Amino acid sequence: MQHFPLNFIFATGIENSYPTILTKEGKVKRIDEMQSCGHYQNWKHDFQLVHQLGVSHLRWGPPYYKTHLGPGQYDWSFADEALKEMKELGIRPIVDLCHFGVPDWLGNFQNPDFPKYFVEYAQAFAKRFPWINWYTPINEIFITATFSAQYGWWNERLQSDRAFVTAMKHLCQANTLAMRAILDVQPRCVFVQSESSEYYHPHAPDCMDRSSFLNEKRFIALDLTYGHSVDCRMYEYLLDNGMTRDEYHWFRENEVKAFCIMGTDYYASNEHLVQHDGSTVCAGEVFGYYVITSQYYQRYHLPVMHTETNVFDKEKAVHWLYKEWQNLFRLRKDGIPIMGFTWYSLTDQKDWDSLLREDNGNINNCGLFDLNRKINPVGEAYKELISNWRDLLPTGSTGLQIC
Repeated sequence: MQHFPLNFIFATGIENSYPTILTKEGKVKRIDEMQSCGHYQNWKHDFQLVHQLGVSHLRWGPPYYKTHLGPGQYDWSFADEALKEMKELGIRPIVDLCHFGVPDWLGNFQNPDFPKYFVEYAQAFAKRFPWINWYTPINEIFITATFSAQYGWWNERLQSDRAFVTAMKHLCQANTLAMRAILDVQPRCVFVQSESSEYYHPHAPDCMDRSSFLNEKRFIALDLTYGHSVDCRMYEYLLDNGMTRDEYHWFRENEVKAFCIMGTDYYASNEHLVQHDGSTVCAGEVFGYYVITSQYYQRYHLPVMHTETNVFDKEKAVHWLYKEWQNLFRLRKDGIPIMGFTWYSLTDQKDWDSLLREDNGNINNCGLFDLNRKINPVGEAYKELISNWRDLLPTGSTGLQIC
């Protein structure tokens, strides 16, 4: 059991995805959102914008593929400059060490050596920046494994249950070992597991069994990370697709959930409709953040932070912000330990309309600021929301008890 003094967290993030994709021309290309959205050129300005909004924490991470050059080899130049600037501005980083991709020399998430080398990187990072104690070691493990190894869109571009389980196993093992390695350096760490909160609705009675299976499968990343027992059908699924009994039990024996906040990401695309043939389509917002996050909390009983949300429409974004905030506030009023809220991201993004499957340069109007760093209406609304609520929520005198 650990106690962490916390203020309520108002956060945003720098979108820093960098998966590899296969272009229409048949070439492998890395999609780097920090490059596409101009963060490498504007990072000092971006941090000033964060400071002006009044947010306390920034989800940010150096590009893993550019920083970890090989076994024991690192280029810290960008991280050194950027983190120094954040520290001087009083912005607390929630450091994102792996966001949807790996360095070329590691290949992809099928590589059994990925956990070993990622842990090496995580510990080296913690030693270089000992003042940092907030981390998201691996962002959205479930989405990473699904898009890379189940749907065939990113990185290894495979489409099988065995490839999915392999990626999931390596990602969760790397995540767990990285947390342990960081704790060896900085024992007062808080880990925010940013995970996509999903739900699958049956289209018709004959879709109920498939929906039930997918509604258990959505928990795999957090079940393994937190050492939570899966149900019998999911245990058989894991073993049938390459996980051994010893590997499964390893997660039960090595979890470090006492240091974790469960980060839940929610978008309208997180709810799915299961069709007669077992495929899924987007259902839109049916249950919403309140219902789905309640399900995740009842499973793990960990403090919760809303770690990502947005909508690709400037006209609707302000309404979406207030709706998500009221969902979160209602959860808090109902006794669920809600630690923070995040509008993601600081600026508009590119090509998430194709889920980064295509490099089209399409601008997605979802940021607090546009790509010219001009504030969007939702940015003004978020700044006002923070100003209105910051002093009314429990502050540093309240201890967070994480069990």
